[in-house]
Amino acid sequence: MGLKKYWWKILCAALLMYTVVAGMLLEIPYLPKLKESIRNLFYHVPMWYVMLVSFLMSMIYAILYLSKEEQKYDTISNEFVTTGIWFGCFGMITGMEWASIQWGSPWSNDPKQIGAALTLLIYFAYAILRNSMAGNDKQGRIAAVYNVFSFALVIPLVYLVPAHFASLHPGSDNKPFEALKTQDHHLKYVSIPAMIGWTLLGFWIFDIRYRTKKLQQQKEFNA
Repeated sequence: MGLKKYWWKILCAALLMYTVVAGMLLEIPYLPKLKESIRNLFYHVPMWYVMLVSFLMSMIYAILYLSKEEQKYDTISNEFVTTGIWFGCFGMITGMEWASIQWGSPWSNDPKQIGAALTLLIYFAYAILRNSMAGNDKQGRIAAVYNVFSFALVIPLVYLVPAHFASLHPGSDNKPFEALKTQDHHLKYVSIPAMIGWTLLGFWIFDIRYRTKKLQQQKEFNA
């Protein structure tokens, strides 16, 4: 029964272990510009997708909270935001490291970089706004409305606006599935499991945070 309940966590651990080991040992295709730095593909890209999935889930639960006003939806929404912020920061760090190798500087005012930074700033503002208010009902409603509008800005900032400017960033044509289709098959052997593994880790971290928050709320309620 225990294994059935935690199968996805076991899968997550297995996929990430495979990602790290195979990502280091895989014989990569010779790409003159990228060379060995292409291995960052297994870390940098998934971080952004986990961030986007987390923010999407947060928006969905924010809408549920606004429609049903159940505290659990507000808690879930907030914890998904926190998870998304963490992965967004990891995505920014790994991206800047990659940029310093490829472009000679960790920050080049690239449209994709600016869009990603603005996205994180918007959600940092969400966290500040939420923590500055007292009272669960007022805090939850205002945060939920802000959350919905925040996600509405994410896609333009990360995908649509940068597409209209010259970008050094690979994939600036905003065709991620086409990029995956044309990706070298050796890289696919790791990049696809990496994407699944990091996404599962995002949900795992969310699950820990959510259960911890529920215990805190229960303790405060019984105090």
